[in-house]
Amino acid sequence: METEEKKKILIVEDESSMLKILVDSFEKENFSTLEARDGEIAFRKALEERPDIILLDILLPKIDGLTVLKKLRKENEYGKKVPVILLTNLNPDREEINKVIAENNPAYYLVKTNWNIEDVVEKVKERLSRSD
Repeated sequence: METEEKKKILIVEDESSMLKILVDSFEKENFSTLEARDGEIAFRKALEERPDIILLDILLPKIDGLTVLKKLRKENEYGKKVPVILLTNLNPDREEINKVIAENNPAYYLVKTNWNIEDVVEKVKERLSRSD
């Protein structure tokens, strides 16, 4: 009998408490989790590990999340197609954010204060169900 392979999620979050909550929540839902606390590590891990989906904060050390998203989309076929959910405290009312979103097609843009963790997990599952 074959066991279903766990979906792999890269969680990019520099805030330790939020990262732990997200990792714990996704592991409870039977995801394999990868962690990155800055944009450089996130970009490298995404290309090396090829997660099924990326949960990406925007305000990050070293390289911000919008730059990570732009670099991924330009990198290769994997980077162009991997679903990315932006999870941030920034409202998408800044022109720069709207431009990057329009050009780089993230799956969702979620403002942390508007969503609870269970909702974020459901959005990830919903997005992955469309790519199976």
